Amino acid sequence: MNLEINVHHVTRIEGHGNIVVKVENGEVKETRWEVPEAPRFFEAMVRGHHYSDAPYLVSRVCGICSIAHTFAALQAIEDALEIALDEESLLLRKLLLHAETVQSHILHVGYLALPDFLGVPNVIPLAKTHRNELLTIVRLHRLANEMSDAIGGRTTHPVNTVVGGWTKVPDREVLKHFQARLREAISDIKALVNFCATLEIPDFERETEYIALYDPNEYAFYGGQIASTDEDKKTPLRDYRNKIEEFIVPYSTAKRTKSLRSSYMVGALARFNINYKLLSPLAQECAEKLGLKPRCYNTFMNNIAQIVESAHAIEESIRIIDELLKRPPKANWYKGKGKAGRGVGAVEAPRGLLIHEYVLDDEGRVKGANLVVPTNENHQNIEEDLKAYLPKLLGKPKEEITKKLEMLVRAYDPCISCSTHLLRIEWE
Repeated sequence: MNLEINVHHVTRIEGHGNIVVKVENGEVKETRWEVPEAPRFFEAMVRGHHYSDAPYLVSRVCGICSIAHTFAALQAIEDALEIALDEESLLLRKLLLHAETVQSHILHVGYLALPDFLGVPNVIPLAKTHRNELLTIVRLHRLANEMSDAIGGRTTHPVNTVVGGWTKVPDREVLKHFQARLREAISDIKALVNFCATLEIPDFERETEYIALYDPNEYAFYGGQIASTDEDKKTPLRDYRNKIEEFIVPYSTAKRTKSLRSSYMVGALARFNINYKLLSPLAQECAEKLGLKPRCYNTFMNNIAQIVESAHAIEESIRIIDELLKRPPKANWYKGKGKAGRGVGAVEAPRGLLIHEYVLDDEGRVKGANLVVPTNENHQNIEEDLKAYLPKLLGKPKEEITKKLEMLVRAYDPCISCSTHLLRIEWE
C-alpha cells in the first residue's frame, strides 16, 4: 500500500494545523504534525510595558482561554511583587476560571468534537437529528458565557480582575442568581453525560507521561505544584524549567516540550489521571457513568474527561458561591509602582497546564517573559499519537484514515490560534 496524506488544515480546531503522512509498500515512512502559522511574539510584545499592562496584553493570546492567560499573568506578577491575594479574591478568581472551563469544554465537545462521534461533517446536521442534546449544550454554554461576563466584566478578555485583586465584584444578588442557575444546570450536565455514554469511543491506547498541577486540598486549577504520572516528586512552579524542556522542530513554527519522555500530554485527561480522587462527588459519578477510570491512556477519552470536568466545575462553583455569600469579596487591588523581581504563575487552562514567567525591572516594567502554552506542550504528543495510530488504520479507505487522524487531533482540543480555515485534502 502506497499512500500520501496532506491535510491543510484540520478543521474544527482553533488555528492552522496540518497532518502529513507518507506510506510506502505498507510501511509508514513519515508522520508529521505541522503548525505553519507565523509566530505572534507575545513574549517580546510585553517587554517595556508596565506590569499592569501585561495581563491585558497576554489575554489576547487566546480568545477561548483569555481568562486563564489573564490569571497566569496576574499570578506571576503578584509572585514577582510579593503580593498575597486575600481568600475572597482568590475564590472569585477560581469561580471565574471554572466558568471558562465549562465555556471551553462544552464548546469543544458539543460543537467541534461531537460531529466526529456521530459521523457528520459539522454540528449543523445535529440541529435536526439531535435537537434536544444540542439545546442542552447551548444552555450550558450560555450559562458559562454569562457567568464570565458578570464576573469578569465581559465574556472574553476580563477587565474586572487586576494585580492584587478586583476593581469590581459581583453583588449578592448576582451570585445567588448564578448559583440557582448552576443548580439547574446539574440536570443538563447529567443529561449530556447520559448521551455521551452511548457514544462509540475509538479503541486506541498509547502510554505516555501526563503532567498537570497538583494541590492536595483540591482538584487543582489555580496554582499548586507541577505533578507527573511518571514520578512521585512534585515540582514547585518557580522551578518549572527543571521539569519542562522547550524545543523546536524545523517543520513547525510552534515550540514543543518534553519532560521525562520524548513527549507528554496536558489537558482534561492529564488532570483526571493525576487528580481523580479530588473530583467532586458529581464528577466522580459522571466519570463512572462514562467508563472513565484512572489511569486512562486513550487520547479519545480526553473529550469524555472534559465532560467530567464540566460537572466538577459546576458543582464546585455552587460550593464557592456558598463561601462568597458568607464572606463577600470586596473591590481592592495593588496600586504600587512596582519593583524588580521574577515571578512565575500557573493555572490549568481548559486545554492544560499554562505557565507564565515575568522578570520586572526597578520601575515595574517587564524585562523578560516566557509563556508555556498547553497546545505547545501537546504538539509532540499529538505527533507521536499519530505515528502510533496510523499503522492500526492501514488497509482502510483513504477517506476513513484521514477522518480518524483528524478525529485524533481534535481529541486534544488544540488551540493554535483564534482563526478558522476550510479543509483541503490532497492525495498523491
